[in-house]
Amino acid sequence: MLCKASHDVSCPRFLSRFGPTNAKTAHRHSSARGSMKRTLPPESLQDIASQLAQAHKAFQSRYPGATGARQPVHTVYGGAHLFRANTARRLGETALRSLDEFAPDFISFAKAISLPGAEQLLHSSDVLTQLAKSMESNPQTARKENPSAWFAHTIYRRVREKLQREPVEDFRIDFEDGYGNRPDAEEDGHAASTAGEVASGMSSGELPPFIGIRIKPFTEELRDRSIRTLDVFLTELAAKTRGKLPENFFITLPKVTLPEEVSALADLCSRLEFALQLDPGALRFELMIETTQSIFNERGEVNLIPLVAAGRGRCVAAHFGTYDYTAGRNITAAYQHMTHFACDFAREVMQVALADTGIWLGDGATNILPVPPRRSGKDGSPLTARQLAENRAAVHQAWKLHFQHIRHSLVNGYYQGWDLHPAQLVTRYAAVYSFFLEGLDAASERLRNFIGKAAQATLVGEVFDDAATGQGLLNYFLRAINCGAVSTEEAQSLTGLTLAELRAASFVKILENRKR
Repeated sequence: MLCKASHDVSCPRFLSRFGPTNAKTAHRHSSARGSMKRTLPPESLQDIASQLAQAHKAFQSRYPGATGARQPVHTVYGGAHLFRANTARRLGETALRSLDEFAPDFISFAKAISLPGAEQLLHSSDVLTQLAKSMESNPQTARKENPSAWFAHTIYRRVREKLQREPVEDFRIDFEDGYGNRPDAEEDGHAASTAGEVASGMSSGELPPFIGIRIKPFTEELRDRSIRTLDVFLTELAAKTRGKLPENFFITLPKVTLPEEVSALADLCSRLEFALQLDPGALRFELMIETTQSIFNERGEVNLIPLVAAGRGRCVAAHFGTYDYTAGRNITAAYQHMTHFACDFAREVMQVALADTGIWLGDGATNILPVPPRRSGKDGSPLTARQLAENRAAVHQAWKLHFQHIRHSLVNGYYQGWDLHPAQLVTRYAAVYSFFLEGLDAASERLRNFIGKAAQATLVGEVFDDAATGQGLLNYFLRAINCGAVSTEEAQSLTGLTLAELRAASFVKILENRKR
C-alpha cells in the first residue's frame, strides 16, 4: 500500500516503485488532472501497451472479418459428364417451366411454400387480376393496404426475374458423388471436355458468376485419380484460354479429414500455377466438412482452423456435407436430414471456429427433390386430373421442405447452400428473398440510426468502438443486393447511403466519409 499522501514524491514507497524521475512524472500527471490521482503514470505502461498492440495486430491478421466480397447464395452441383457451357441457362429454363406448371401465379406459389400471410389470400382469377394491377400501378399503397399480397407478389416477381437473368450463381462441375467411379480413360475424357466447355462459356459469357470443379477426395484409394483429373482439366483449360481462369474459380476438396490433405492440395496448386504460367495464388479452393474428424481431431481439438491454415491462404470456404456427416455419426437414413441436432452441432462448431476469419460457410442440400412422380404415357396420353393433383402435391411438398431448410440455414447465419435440381432454384431464391424482405424495414431503421449516432460520435471526437455491429447491418444489405432480393436503388432509399458508400462495403469507410 502506498503512503497516504501518494502524490508526495519524497514518499519512500513511491520512490522505490517508480524511481525519482517517474515519481516526478506521476506527480505532474496527477496535478495536471486536478484532484484525479493515479498510481501508474502513462509512461510506465508503454511496455504493456506495446505487447497488447502486437497481440492485437496478430489477432487482426487471423480474424480480419468479412471482406464485403459477394458470396453466392448457393452452389449447384452437377455431374461432369452432363456439363455444357450453357448449363446455367438451361437450368434456369427448366426451373421456370416447373414454376409455370406447378405455381403459375403468385398466390398459388405463396400457398405452396407457406409464405407469411399466404393463408389469408383468396385464390381466384378475379382476385389475381385485381391484386396484380394494384401492385404494378401503386406498389407502395398496395404494400400498406395489403401487405401479405404485396409480399407474395414481390417474391414471385423477383424470383422469376432472377431465373431469367441469373438462374445460377455458383456451379460445381462434379467428379465425385454426382459422377461416380469410371474407367480412367472416360474420366480423362470428361476432364478435358469440361475444360473445353468452360473455355467456351468464358468466351460466350454464359458461365455463372462463380464456377469450379469438385475433385475426388485425397484418400489413398482415390488420391491419384483426383490429382490426375485436376491436372488434365487445368492443363486443357489453360491451353484453350491462354492461361486465363474464370473470375471466381474454385476447386472443391471433399471428405477432408487431415490438414496434410489440404497442404497437399496447396502444394499441387503452386506447382500447377508455375507449370501452366498462371498467376501465383490464382488457384483457390474450398473444403467439404463431411467427416467427424474434420470437426474434432484425434486429440479432441477443433480441427477447422488447422485445416484452413494448411491451405496457406488458398482456402476461401468450408461447406458442410449433411449426409456423409450424419452417416459417419451412425444416424440411420430415415433421420439423415438438414435439421437434425447432429448437423446443428457441427455447423455451430464450424461457425464459432471460423467466425471473422473471412472464410465463407456453406450448408448442405435437401435431397428430397421437387420432381413429379407421374409422367405421361409412352403413347402421349395425358395425365388424369387425379394424377396431375398428385404431381402438384409432391412438388409443393418438396418445395416447402426445401424452403424450410433454407430458412433454417439463414436464421443460423449460413447464407449459402447446395442445390441438386433445377426446380430447387425456385425455392432457393424465394427463401432467400423472403428472409431479407421480412427484415428489411427493421434493418433499414437500425442502420440509419446506427450510422447517425456513430457519425456524430466521431465528429465530436468520441471513440466509437462498435463498428462490427454496423458492418453486420451493412452486410445484410450487401447480401440482399448481390442476390437480387433488394435493388441498389431500394437500399439507397431505405438506408440513406450513397451508391459509393454501398459499393465501398465498409462501415468504417462510411464513417470516415461522413466525418469528412
